[in-house]
Amino acid sequence: MTKTRIYFNRWFSVAYHYMNMIRNNEDGMQFEIYGTHSDPNNMALQACDHAELEPKVTGKEYIDFCVDFCRRHRIDLFIPRLHMLDISRNIHLFKEVGTKVLVCRDTELMEQLMEKDHFYESVRELGIMSIPDYFTVSNASQFKHAYEALTNAGHEVCFKPCNGEGGMGFRVIDNSRNPLEELSGHTQNRISFEDAFRAFSSVESFPNLMVMERLQGYEYSIDCLADSEGNLLAAVPRRKAGGRLRKLEENADLLNIASEVASAYRIPYNFNIQMKYQNETPKLLEINPRMSGGLHVSCLSGINFPYLAVKLALGYEVGPLHPQYGILGSHVEQPLIMDEQKVRNH
Repeated sequence: MTKTRIYFNRWFSVAYHYMNMIRNNEDGMQFEIYGTHSDPNNMALQACDHAELEPKVTGKEYIDFCVDFCRRHRIDLFIPRLHMLDISRNIHLFKEVGTKVLVCRDTELMEQLMEKDHFYESVRELGIMSIPDYFTVSNASQFKHAYEALTNAGHEVCFKPCNGEGGMGFRVIDNSRNPLEELSGHTQNRISFEDAFRAFSSVESFPNLMVMERLQGYEYSIDCLADSEGNLLAAVPRRKAGGRLRKLEENADLLNIASEVASAYRIPYNFNIQMKYQNETPKLLEINPRMSGGLHVSCLSGINFPYLAVKLALGYEVGPLHPQYGILGSHVEQPLIMDEQKVRNH
C-alpha cells in the first residue's frame, strides 16, 4: 500500500504526539512522516520516519527551503507551524510541486491573527465575543498612560507582545513583589510598574505591546476542527483545572463562541481559541490558526484532531463527530531513548 507523505516543519515538541496520532489512526490509513527542525534533538523529530536539519534562514530563503524539501521528498501534505503566514502567501509554489498545505489561505486574516491587537479590533467590530480592556503601546509614556487608565478603571494589569506566541513576554504588574523572597522561590512572570517603566524608558520605542486588564477567572482553550471551507465539525473546551489537570467541558457559552468564530472567520482544519473568564464573562485571549500545544489532551474526547484535519486536507469526508465531555485529563513524562541517527544533513 502506498503511504501518504506528510511533512512537519519546525514544530513544538508536542508534535511528537500529533505525528503518532496521525500514524495510529482509526481508519488504518498509512503515512510516512517527515520533519525538519534547526535543533537535531527536538523531540518531534523522534516521531518522524525521516528527519533533516533546517537552515536558520527566514523570508524567501525559508520558503525556498520548504518548497525544495517537498519536491525532493514528494510530500503529499505539508503541515507548517513556523512562518505560517509566509507559507500561506506562497501556497502556489507548493501546488506547483504537487504538495497540499494544511494552512489558512486567507492571508489578511492570518496577518490579523499574528498581530493580536488588530484581531481584537476585528472581534470588537463583529461583536461575537468579549475582549479585555487594553491599550497598544510602543514607548514608555504610552505604557504609563495605559497602566494608569486601567488601574483607575479598577483592573489589575498585565502586558504581552502583540505578536508573541504562547506565554513569551507575558508579565503581570505586581507592586507588592519581594525580590529577595523571589530569589529563593520559583521564577515569576511578575514585575513592578517601576521596574517595567524603567526598562521601557531605556529606549526611545519598542515593538508594540498590549497593556491590558488581567483576567482572574478560569482559563480555557477551545480546540476546534473545521473542514476546508471553515465549517465547524467539532469543538472541545479544555479548562485549566490546577497543575497539569485539564477538564474537557460541555460549556454552552464557549461552544457557542466556537460556532460564532467559525462562521465569522472560516478558519479551516485545526484552530484554537483561548479564553479566560472575568467574573461570569469569558473574554478572548487569542486565536491560533493551527494545532494547539495541548491538543493531545483534547483528543481524550475521542476526536483525533490531528488525523481528521489531515483526512480533510487530503479531500476525504469526515462524518458527524460527537466529542465526549466531562473528562478530567492530564499527562506524565515518558522516558525515551533518543535515536541519534534520526536526523540527516541534506
